[in-house]
Amino acid sequence: MKPKLIFSSIAIIGFTSLLLYNFGESISTYTDFDKAAKLKNAHVPGTWESGMEYGFSRETMQFSFYMKDESGKVKRVIYSRPKPNNFEQADRLVVIGELRNDVFYADEMLMKCPSKYNATDVDSYGTQPAAVGVQGS
Repeated sequence: MKPKLIFSSIAIIGFTSLLLYNFGESISTYTDFDKAAKLKNAHVPGTWESGMEYGFSRETMQFSFYMKDESGKVKRVIYSRPKPNNFEQADRLVVIGELRNDVFYADEMLMKCPSKYNATDVDSYGTQPAAVGVQGS
């Protein structure tokens, strides 16, 4: 075999292996807090525990709150940015980060807010149907 062919084959195999390794590291599926403890970058969906303490600290410049994951575990979440404007209206949260010492440190946070398009009794034109009834005589 020619040296150029061997070198180019090794280069292609090396590049493909590196690409697959990096792609595999970037893919993350939703998990819960228990499994997040074993991961470096986890996506944990859940709901905000509104009855527990939350707020923004000007000293650390972090927003912290408590979240319940889909398996029912509640953990403190520290978000490295200010509180999002629509945080209190969110139906569901997804925090992205890592769990350290029983605290989840989120680098990113996604919020699912209730849709304004889920109104009941609205037709395809966005109007309310006319009331239909029999009036008494």
